[in-house]
Amino acid sequence: MEYIKYRFYQKANKCAKEFQRLKKEHADVVLGEVTLGQVLTGMKGIPLLVTDTSKLDPAEGIRFKGYTIPELQEKLPKINPDGEPIPEGLLYLMLIGEIPSQEDALNLSRDLATRAHVPQHTFDVIDAMPKTSKPMTQFSAAILSMATESSFQKAYRAGVNKKYYWDATYEDAMNLIARLPRVAAYIYRRQFHNSKHIEPNPHLDWAGNLAHMMGFDSEDIRRLFRLYMIIHADHEGGNVSAHTAHLVGSALSNPYYCYAAAMTGLAGPLHGLANQDVIFWMFEMLEELDTDTPTDEQVAEYCKKTLEDGRVIPGYGHAVLRKTDPRFTAQEEFANKYIKDDKMVNLANQLYRVVPPILGSVGKIKNPWPNVDAYSGSLLYHYGIKEYSFYTVMFGVSRALGVLASLVNDRIYGMPIERPTSHPLSWFKEQAEGKKSDC
Repeated sequence: MEYIKYRFYQKANKCAKEFQRLKKEHADVVLGEVTLGQVLTGMKGIPLLVTDTSKLDPAEGIRFKGYTIPELQEKLPKINPDGEPIPEGLLYLMLIGEIPSQEDALNLSRDLATRAHVPQHTFDVIDAMPKTSKPMTQFSAAILSMATESSFQKAYRAGVNKKYYWDATYEDAMNLIARLPRVAAYIYRRQFHNSKHIEPNPHLDWAGNLAHMMGFDSEDIRRLFRLYMIIHADHEGGNVSAHTAHLVGSALSNPYYCYAAAMTGLAGPLHGLANQDVIFWMFEMLEELDTDTPTDEQVAEYCKKTLEDGRVIPGYGHAVLRKTDPRFTAQEEFANKYIKDDKMVNLANQLYRVVPPILGSVGKIKNPWPNVDAYSGSLLYHYGIKEYSFYTVMFGVSRALGVLASLVNDRIYGMPIERPTSHPLSWFKEQAEGKKSDC
């Protein structure tokens, strides 16, 4: 068993025993009450999932294994001392629960490079689709096509003991994480650069190689890609993409099936598509105002008009957070450090000044603060990635780190199939009001 996999097993096996003990000894412990409002508004706040990779606090924001984003930027290994950490270090942390050494992170990077071969039929599947297909459609189909390579699927058919399910799941997860940059870059070059593909460079780190294969080889953009991949890597287990992978995985579907399903959720405008919506809306604003340098008053009026038209201001608000998203702040600090006078970055900063007071004056809005999507598109656009229909694919590459690490945990814990109880609306009416309904 190779080193990183063995370290994961050592750590996770202890937690698996603890999982089984808690299930056996404390199954009757009440964790909280479920209100009708929670059921009818998307089950928000109900403690239903075990996710060890990260935790989202409404006041503090995201923590990965207990570490904040600024702490990760300080502690995780880097290629260049003054740059951003490499995402391989975060993957190691989410798997093993420890900050890796430089050698550990680079070993993991090399391991991913050896796993990155994409089967030819996956490229054939992509090429068979119309170029008018959305990048996320191509991305999801490509992931699904790689299920032919699933170690878990083969092990299950061979009758492997269920206590070893985690092993084959780990292999699939690492192989899929390794291949996603190649698949994403292939879609990007096919759709936006006349299929002039660029071969991977095995000497680059995972995020740097994605930039290279997309056609961007400056150290500046590699630095951005490393930051982007870290801050989008995970957001605990209740978001649509993470929960979908967990749910599909609970049926013992292989990781390729699980992650393809997760990506169809990420593609929705209330989830990962939001980063595209933000940049589209910003350009829409500049076009309607007929200026690249609108005043705060002009921006405020446009924002109010957006709300009056029954639309949302994209990039603002969050289902859980009740403060400025730390992922937004990390990108804002990156822009302040490296980018001077860019129209989209300037507009993102301007919106941060203007939007929260407007949304704060609307009583029903619980969180007027920006989320990660409010800044990410502006940074990508600045560095030349102007095809914003592709932004969600990049989100999808990143999110694999946390989601697939969690899926391996699910298998080593022996998580059962997820099957909550459901009732017709009339049952809820009767519980709340004591009256029957004909709904």
